Amino acid sequence: MANKVVVITGASSGIGKALAEKYAAEGHNLVLAARRIDRLEALKNKLGGVEVLPVKTDVSVEEDCKQLINAAIDRFGRIDILINNAGISMRAVLEDVETEVLRKVMDVNYWGTVYCTKYALPHILKQKGSVVGVISTGGYIGLPGRTGYSSSKFAVRGFLDTLRVENLRSGLHVLVVAPGFTASEIRETALVADGSHQGKTPRNENKMMSAERCASIMYRAIKNRRRKMIVSFWDGKVIVLVAKLWAWLVDQILYVVFKNEPDSPLK
Repeated sequence: MANKVVVITGASSGIGKALAEKYAAEGHNLVLAARRIDRLEALKNKLGGVEVLPVKTDVSVEEDCKQLINAAIDRFGRIDILINNAGISMRAVLEDVETEVLRKVMDVNYWGTVYCTKYALPHILKQKGSVVGVISTGGYIGLPGRTGYSSSKFAVRGFLDTLRVENLRSGLHVLVVAPGFTASEIRETALVADGSHQGKTPRNENKMMSAERCASIMYRAIKNRRRKMIVSFWDGKVIVLVAKLWAWLVDQILYVVFKNEPDSPLK
């Protein structure tokens, strides 16, 4: 893993920021992408001993993703690892939500992964490197009140699983990571029915896995070239396994859990 060039999207907060800190601590050079360039610059100033290139990027814009990869190649001449971490969530039932909200979530979560992977792939193949996609438990089971979010994460999983099969003989490593509930800003910035930001989390973030813990687990999975990883236990491995065996039961559990959230959109 020494002297790798790692591109991380959504690096201004949460898991992306924690990944940047972990990779920098291990001595790897970084290309950090996010819309909030001020946060990336502040993070760069904190990370010592490695080269860090912040690039203002909206992953829902194809040209931004292309420019991100070009900037990485111009600076470092190669890409070893691409971590597609940028994402947004939503919280509304389909009956109430504006279709533009669903489109925006898909543009960021799915198309952002597609665009970045498409332009980075030729360079990663040269290094026999890694493409990583961050989904969630919602990429394995449908989460009520989050139709757009779960759909986008299912799509990312299907895209990357197919990419893996296409490149079985090329040496490409593809990892799909599914964290459970992780403390981050994603619930605060989640979109509600009219497209505005939720502004506050409906859950107790203190009881969730920390972003730093999640990043550490992901780092090891990438290093060991794992193909799939469900990070958390009860809200990850267990619920996905039970869903395979007793899907009707998981439907009931999920409905009750999400309906009991503060200000739940479920009726």
